[in-house]
Amino acid sequence: EHVRVFPLSNWTELDVWQYIAREKIELPQIYFAHQREVFRRGGMWLTAGDWGGPKDGESVEKRLVRYRTVGDMSCTGAVDSDATTLDA
Repeated sequence: EHVRVFPLSNWTELDVWQYIAREKIELPQIYFAHQREVFRRGGMWLTAGDWGGPKDGESVEKRLVRYRTVGDMSCTGAVDSDATTLDA
């Protein structure tokens, strides 16, 4: 019999950040908020690029945002945030 356990599956984003702070894990600056050129699509802020955005009617603006996950910029949405440090 096999059992698969995912101990982090019920953690909130705040739980993750508190664990990172408690364990003093260093993070690359990419995880924190920066001024970035983004546009709005489907309720998300996306990074402008040759991959497909912005389209007609979508305007690029510079906003202070961060990404909750680090992945492919063509499909990873940003959130408004002023969290430029772990404590923030």
